Amino acid sequence: MEEDKMISVNDFKTGLTIEVDNGIWQVMDFQHVKPGKGAAFVRSKLRNLRTGAVQEKTFRAGEKVSKAHIENRRMQYLYASGDMHNFMDNQSFEQIELPTNQIEHELQFLKENMEVQIMTYQGETLGVEVPNTVELEVTETEPGIKGDTASGGTKPATLETGLTVQVPFFINQGDVLLIDTRNSAYVSRA
Repeated sequence: MEEDKMISVNDFKTGLTIEVDNGIWQVMDFQHVKPGKGAAFVRSKLRNLRTGAVQEKTFRAGEKVSKAHIENRRMQYLYASGDMHNFMDNQSFEQIELPTNQIEHELQFLKENMEVQIMTYQGETLGVEVPNTVELEVTETEPGIKGDTASGGTKPATLETGLTVQVPFFINQGDVLLIDTRNSAYVSRA
């Protein structure tokens, strides 16, 4: 491994891509832990970009891992065809297909014609990177209750992609909401 491709786990950032145990992983979350006794360590939550599996992994503080250089291509989500999802490069018009199981999490936020980043590693397509927030329309929710904004309660709302999120009582069917794709949470009305 080349030295310039190595990175210390002390320098982890959310979204960083690394190569560990023959897998390509994206750092979803990390925490530096300095116990009273024993050596410091970094507890991390990693997502395998090939399989979508999420795994917790602990590294010794200062441990070096290989940084994975991911290339991003801007593409447009065209349509689903059975278990395959079609994307097109807006520059070259080249199309690629990705299976549902490779982009299951991202599908909760994808609408036809939406622009996304397609991640590739050494020519291998790993998956789709959606924006941190997306606008989605509410297709089903209980009617809002007038005057019930102060209680701070929530109710479930189903969005146009099939995703269900908890929203404040004042949200109604047809409202367009801003959704955080990192935690599938309501942010605000769009």
